[in-house]
This record gives sequence, structure tokens and C-alpha cells, in this order.
Amino acid sequence: MERILIADDDAAIRAMLREFLEDEDYDIEESENGTEVLTAFNGDDPPDLVLMDVRMPDKNGIEVLREAGDKVEGQLPFIIMTAYGTSNVAIEAMQLGAYDYITKPFDLEDVLHNVRRFFDHQALLKQVQGMRNPAGEQDPNDTMIGNSGPMQEVYKTIGRVARSDSTVLITGETGTGKELVAAILHKSSSYSGGPMVKVNCAALPETLLESELFGHEKGSFTGAVNQRKGRFETANKGTIFLDEIGEMTLSTQKKLLRVLQEREFERVGGNVSVKVDTRVIAATNKNLAHEVREGRFREDLYYRLNVISMYLPPLRERTDDIPRLVEHFLHKHRYNPGAPPARISPQALDALMDHNWPGNVRELENIIERAVVLAQGTVIGEDHIRFSSADQRQFVDIAERVRKGTPITEVLQEVERKMLIEAIGQSSGDRVAAAALLGIQLSELQTKLEEFGVAGDPEAVNAS
Repeated sequence: MERILIADDDAAIRAMLREFLEDEDYDIEESENGTEVLTAFNGDDPPDLVLMDVRMPDKNGIEVLREAGDKVEGQLPFIIMTAYGTSNVAIEAMQLGAYDYITKPFDLEDVLHNVRRFFDHQALLKQVQGMRNPAGEQDPNDTMIGNSGPMQEVYKTIGRVARSDSTVLITGETGTGKELVAAILHKSSSYSGGPMVKVNCAALPETLLESELFGHEKGSFTGAVNQRKGRFETANKGTIFLDEIGEMTLSTQKKLLRVLQEREFERVGGNVSVKVDTRVIAATNKNLAHEVREGRFREDLYYRLNVISMYLPPLRERTDDIPRLVEHFLHKHRYNPGAPPARISPQALDALMDHNWPGNVRELENIIERAVVLAQGTVIGEDHIRFSSADQRQFVDIAERVRKGTPITEVLQEVERKMLIEAIGQSSGDRVAAAALLGIQLSELQTKLEEFGVAGDPEAVNAS
């Protein structure tokens, strides 16, 4: 049974929670002050979860979290009980690593919901992040990193659909880890005993893609000197991962639809149906619903693929995960095989936290690998963090602004200010040249610089 420590100086609340949670088959212990909580938490057999009041004698809940956080990396197994749910106390508790908080007076069913959600989350973390190779060591190429809210939602979805054999459509920007998620889904499914076959639909022209997917018969076209099995046939009893499926032509889409509907196809140049039992996982960085409306993607195929959909958030929506990702990549990319992992300075980490990350996790890994080499495996400073010129481009997340209800005037002002700074930088501070780049008069440029406060901005290289 999972063990829960209830910490509250009110004996009546402890008794009420004990009776309720024991009826739900949890093993319950009690503490009446913060010192007892720390003693239990730091002991040889700590509780699986601590349900703790903020206001207690001796040490309050915030002090307990702070001291516990000094000894444990990552999320703390604490759910905080507070009558001040909208106060800075609750916010600070979450910042210190508490899993969640509930406000007093509380409904016991709400308490049970939070407790179950915590243990479900722990089980998913073990399933997704605890995958080990046969030697028992973590494979650095097969790990999902991050405990941010968006990533917790990803873990939950993986846990729900991994053992299903349904078709999955993974969406998200380039570099967010779609192939990694596909591999985890394959390993957790009933098809894990078979191969996982990957096809990059964007890397092959249409004339070759059909042959790659379905195979061909001898003599079916020039150069076809032998019969060849396609990727679907190779993936029989396993999983086929169709990456960048949004790049597939309408003609090939039609043939793929038949495979999904009937689980059979003919090789190019053949007339014998080949049956396959294959799980299909597809991925795209495009909005397929929009592609359907524009006539570039078949609606029937879209619905066949979109049985279960998963969205992978871009790195800029989960910046809290950057420190843990950096630590992971420092261990993965060592200066030489026998060297200890490099370290990173606070200034270099700040530079990474402030970046817009158009290339997402893949971009972060490349930057860390390069920084380790530049720092020769020692301490990575801010000068070792090199963003490519393409990465330096200014980014405005329009979809996010719309979701948040940001007024259009505010977004336009943000874009205008970024263009002013960029023009000043590209013209090395020459305002006449900057005005020409923007297609405006010098007087208008001067007015806008003053209006946006760019004149004294250090980013606006020599703007004066």
C-alpha cells in the first residue's frame, strides 16, 4: 500500500483524513509539526506522499519544503493544505517543488482526487522515464526529460494510449521529440515484439516513397532488378512510424488510406494483395486540419490517422524544463568518454532560459554539445553559448497571444519594436541606414525609437 503522512497540528483534521484515506486502502501516518515531517521524510523509509498543512508550530510548511528541497532534486511528494490558496504562500509552495495544493475547507473527494492523481503521475513517470536498457542503465538517447505542466500532460497521454493498438497522430514543431514519443509508444504496446520501422515522408520524392512504403516487383520499373519488400511489409507484427506525413502527396495518401482501412496493399507493379498487421504512428509539424481545408490533405485519411492525437509542446512553452534538459545533455555529451560531465555557469544558463528556441529541444542539444567542446569539458560560460544566425531571429508566438486574449495592438507594437532593434543592430547603429532597411523616413524612425524607448536600449547597438 502507498504510505501517506498527514501533517497538521489540528488532531480533528488528522483523524478525519486518516479515517477517510484508510477506507481507500492507503497506509496512514501522522505528524503534528514540521520537525516530525522532516524526520520522517529524511529517514530510511520515507512516506510516499506528505499531505501537509502550511501553518504548523515549530516549522511551517514552507520551511519544511525549503529544507526538503535542499536534499531532493526535482518534484517533492508534498500536497499542501492551506486556507490561503490565492496567496503568495500557495504560489511559493509550488515554486519550492510541491506537487499541488488544496484549499481549506476542502471536500474529501477533492483530497482523494489529488492523492490519486499524484500516484498516477508517479506511475507514469516510472513508465516513461524509467525505461532501462538490458544492462540496467539509462539510455541517454531514449529519455524524456521534464516535469513542467505541459510535459506532465504528455506523460499522462502516453500512459493512457501506450498499451492501445490504435493509430496515433503526434503533432508538434520540429525538434520537440516526436520520434522519441513514437519509440516509447512502440515499446509499451502489444507490437513491441516486432520491429519499429521509420519512414521520413519528406525525405523521399513521390516516385520513391510509394516503392519504399509498399515495395515493388521485379521489373516494375527501370532498376527494379529484384522483388523488394516495402516498409509496411517489414513492419509486420510491429510498428511503422510515418514522420512528416503532412508532406505526402495526395496520390500516395490515397494508397495509404487503403492500408489503414483494409490492412492490405499491392507492391508497385504487382497484383497480389499483401496483408499486414502493423500499428501505425504518424507525426507532423503541420496543422493537418488546415491542410485538409486547403485541399492538400485528404479528409478521410486525416480522420483515420487522428484516432488518438498527441501534442508535444515547444520548448518555449516549457522553459522550466531547460535546467534539467541541460543537465541531461551535459551527461550525454562529454568532452571525451572518460571525462566527467561539464558544468554550466549561471550566466550561461540564463542565456539559455532567455532564448526563444525556434529549434526546440534538438536545438538545445546541439548548442550544449558545441558548448562542451568550446569549454573543453570544463565550465561552460556565456561566451560558449553560440546561437546560429538563424536562431537569432525574433519570434512572436501568435497562437499563444490569441489564446491569452492579447490585444492585436499590443502584438503589433511588440513586432514593431523588435524590427526597430533588429534594424539598428544590422546597420551598426546608423539610423539613416536603419530607416532605409525599414522603408521609413529618418524622422519617423527617430519618433518610433523614442516612443518604444529603444534609443537607450543596449540591444540597439550604438543607437545614439
